[in-house]
Amino acid sequence: MNSLVLSIVLVHGGFVDGSGWEGVHNILKQDGYNVSIVQNPTTSLADDVAYTKRVINAQQGPVLLVGHSYGGAVITEAGNAPKVKGLVYVAAFAPDKGESVETLIKNPAPDAPVPPILPPVDGFLLLDQAKFAASFAADVDPKKASFMANSQVPWGLGALTGTVTEASWKVKPSYYLLTKDDKMIPPAVQRFMAKRIKAETVEVPGSHAVYVSHPEVVAALIEKAAKAIAESK
Repeated sequence: MNSLVLSIVLVHGGFVDGSGWEGVHNILKQDGYNVSIVQNPTTSLADDVAYTKRVINAQQGPVLLVGHSYGGAVITEAGNAPKVKGLVYVAAFAPDKGESVETLIKNPAPDAPVPPILPPVDGFLLLDQAKFAASFAADVDPKKASFMANSQVPWGLGALTGTVTEASWKVKPSYYLLTKDDKMIPPAVQRFMAKRIKAETVEVPGSHAVYVSHPEVVAALIEKAAKAIAESK
């Protein structure tokens, strides 16, 4: 399989939409890859998996599925689709069967940073705008981080609590980009998940929004995964 035949599908996480992938998208496109970006409603895990599967099914050939943050839960479930040949987790949750994002964040370490999630309103969550940049996007250009804070997408409680029925990482090669300066998902939690799924792991300096601040680093791991999967066929 030629790596450039592999389609790359990018899945965003909570509080944001797919536009944050623009930098990664542009690098991958320039390098000859077919790239699609899922615009999930982040209303429930089941809805988001359904949206992602539609994009997967629209691809002509095999797929490398990439998820950021909550998008990791989405790709863990959606990755069971036969077209998906590999998974890339970017500072992402990687639940096991029966787990949810809520399960994975239930018992934080005493010294772990606390994400500034506001109380739910009408079944949806938002981050405190005043604390968004420091927690989510500390190394993003301040103007862009401010825009991200002001353009948040409400994150549904059904997305937070939705449980995985089958974890695709158990049968498909996985890669993990760990962000060492993350204030949303502590590096220790990321390290635990990456080790559990037996992912090839790269640790880099960066905030939770590394896909925005350092798209070249994210694109490099995606391309490495694509080439490795192609060579294994």
